[in-house]
Amino acid sequence: QSITMNHLLKSSVKFTARGNSLLRGVPAMGGARLLNVHEYVSMDMMRENGIPVPKSGMAESVEAANKLYKDMIGEGKDCVIKAMVLTGGRGLGHFSNGFQGGVHMCSKPGDVVKFSAQMLGQQLITKQTGAAGLPCSKVMIAERMYLRREMYISIMLDRAAGGPIFIASPAGGTSIEDVAEATPELIFKQPVDIMVGITDAQSTFLATSLGFVPNTPSHTECKSVVEKLYKMFRDKDATLLEVNPLAETADNRVVVCDAKINFDDNAEFRQKPTFAFRDRSQEDWREVEAAKYDLNYIGLTGNIGCMVNGAGLAMATMDIIKLEGGDPANFLDVGGGASEDQVQKAFELLNSDKTVKTILVNIFGGIMRCDVIAKGVLNAAKNIGMKKPIIIRLKGTNVKEAKELIAASDFQLTVTDDLEDAAKKAVAIAEIVNLSDKANLEVSFTAKK
Repeated sequence: QSITMNHLLKSSVKFTARGNSLLRGVPAMGGARLLNVHEYVSMDMMRENGIPVPKSGMAESVEAANKLYKDMIGEGKDCVIKAMVLTGGRGLGHFSNGFQGGVHMCSKPGDVVKFSAQMLGQQLITKQTGAAGLPCSKVMIAERMYLRREMYISIMLDRAAGGPIFIASPAGGTSIEDVAEATPELIFKQPVDIMVGITDAQSTFLATSLGFVPNTPSHTECKSVVEKLYKMFRDKDATLLEVNPLAETADNRVVVCDAKINFDDNAEFRQKPTFAFRDRSQEDWREVEAAKYDLNYIGLTGNIGCMVNGAGLAMATMDIIKLEGGDPANFLDVGGGASEDQVQKAFELLNSDKTVKTILVNIFGGIMRCDVIAKGVLNAAKNIGMKKPIIIRLKGTNVKEAKELIAASDFQLTVTDDLEDAAKKAVAIAEIVNLSDKANLEVSFTAKK
């Protein structure tokens, strides 16, 4: 039953994601957007489903945090305070005001007030957020747990298994990737038939794999926790439920001490109470705006904006930009049936992104007609005062009509039939614009006849 980390990672791209996917810009499962909720929401859901968790609560101000501590934990008792920011590595992160660590033990009088004041209203910067960090507008107060040992358990969707799969390890409380690499024999997996559900034999195997002795009260309790976790995973349309650590306390209780849950956005229509907890402040503003218009957008860190029809062509476009020495600013798939209005909204988004220095449009007209794209581009340029240089490569349906529209317009576009040539031009123009910005100069471009 042991499993290597390579296989584990192949099972789920989002295995260790704490806020955004591991590889930003590579959309998992065809660009699916997965809801990610704060830890306090996960704890509340666990509690509602009869899963043992520490006492915890959320506060949005220093005063509320202190009141919560006194009412729930009790003055003079130890507690843990955590910054509610959707990213991994919070404990090792730092805030924009210089305060170190997004997770702290409060063991002295006044610690809750002191730490919450340093966290709230600040940006938390971790290895996953980038230099800008993410805003911290909430903190979670939780009781201190005295743990005998820590374990790991998660449920995710696995293509090879054709359904849910449990990943379990008796070595938890640390990076599961490190455990899998150093001691793969301590990683166990258990696929579950989604039509049958978890069986007694499977929950018994998982509890035993986690180090509990069969036929003991703690083994029985662990089985119950495992079965409730699966029921919650299924009932809530989750795509990932990760518990690290699952702990055994000094009095032999089995407790979920930290949990992360992702949910399938396709299930929003029947999981409205869960989706009400979506925190837009933790998401890329560009992705939030794009989603309003059904555009498949994922923000990256480069300076060449991309607008493409089709996920495969979009990936190929980003690849060739990288091959030519450039860096894409986004993944943007307008799809095969985009309207002129959607195309205009896509350009408004790219135009408002200050990191974008030039825009590469790559359209293969199949279902999507090239003239529709051309009209959208020209309307956007006219309506929003587009000043950023645009390189456009069109092929396929109504390409002749599209080129005629562009030629008849008074807006300067760099048109090419070759994708490699388009990428080279985009990279070169982005470099020139970047240099001119540094020199506080304006530049314009005209294609050679």
